[in-house]
Amino acid sequence: MRYFREGLNRPVSIALVPHGEVEVEGCLPLSDEEGIEAARKEALALEGELGDSYHFYVANEGGMHTLELDGRVHYFVRSWTVIRCALGETWGGSGSIQVPDRLIDGLDQSQLALAIPGRRRGGGLIASLTGGMETRRSAVATATVHALSTLFYGTFESRPGERRFDSTR
Repeated sequence: MRYFREGLNRPVSIALVPHGEVEVEGCLPLSDEEGIEAARKEALALEGELGDSYHFYVANEGGMHTLELDGRVHYFVRSWTVIRCALGETWGGSGSIQVPDRLIDGLDQSQLALAIPGRRRGGGLIASLTGGMETRRSAVATATVHALSTLFYGTFESRPGERRFDSTR
């Protein structure tokens, strides 16, 4: 993983073992809470299925969330990653991308997920909303490094102008 290699100034062996998707819900999560809970269920299912075969169980879920400003609800999409391991559980989120109002004006909550453009093969919702400048893959990578950063806070340490690994902690 690029984040570890660049930060530690040495190679780190990491094996990623993909597993089939765990289908938790059939629809797009419509809040951060629903997105995190769906990713948690997926990570727990992997951990339950595979036991202690691996050190980390990582799941990601994309979804929508809202902010109300000036009496108007604004909709955004983002990805959430949940990591479960012996150290505990951490969460990380990607950046949020606002869904253009013209795509969702006049829709009710049950119709929102159907109005968002994008297909998995085309990079997903995020790629469709950014014209391909960001993809589902890059959003998942950002969310995952954010969860890893929380998990390893205090273990990986940097100072202004210096990036290093503190092995004494």
